[in-house]
Amino acid sequence: MRKKLSLLVVLLSLILSAQISAQTFTLEQFTSFNKLDMSDFKKEMKSLNYKFYDKTEGLGFVLTEYESPDYISKIGKFEYEDKSDDRIEYEFKTKKEYEEYVKIILASGYKETEKGKTITKDSYVDYFKDKKQIRLVTPKDLKNNRYAILVFK
Repeated sequence: MRKKLSLLVVLLSLILSAQISAQTFTLEQFTSFNKLDMSDFKKEMKSLNYKFYDKTEGLGFVLTEYESPDYISKIGKFEYEDKSDDRIEYEFKTKKEYEEYVKIILASGYKETEKGKTITKDSYVDYFKDKKQIRLVTPKDLKNNRYAILVFK
């Protein structure tokens, strides 16, 4: 009986630690991240134990990325000169998570509106609800295995 109880405790702790390390965000969280200025976004990422990954400055935008503690996912905030173009990008590795986001997006009332290819030849699908836009990106090379969700302001 003690062995079963010990085994149960170990399994439960493994399950809980796996859930903690595999942070998945809700659509509402992405929307709230979009509303934060960069300073508050950085504080929020640190409170979630995400670590600074990279900062990229381009023509008219700044992208700041953070990596999950388990190195499985990344989240980035794009800030543009025109604030209406700001967005959050969340990269993850599993098709299962991608499919879960599709279900959540459709259940939330978003409608698929457009399909296409990114500059890097990854496939994308755009979803709109009122004036809100979400883009799901599928990697062209499944070995790369970096799916993404972009939530626009």
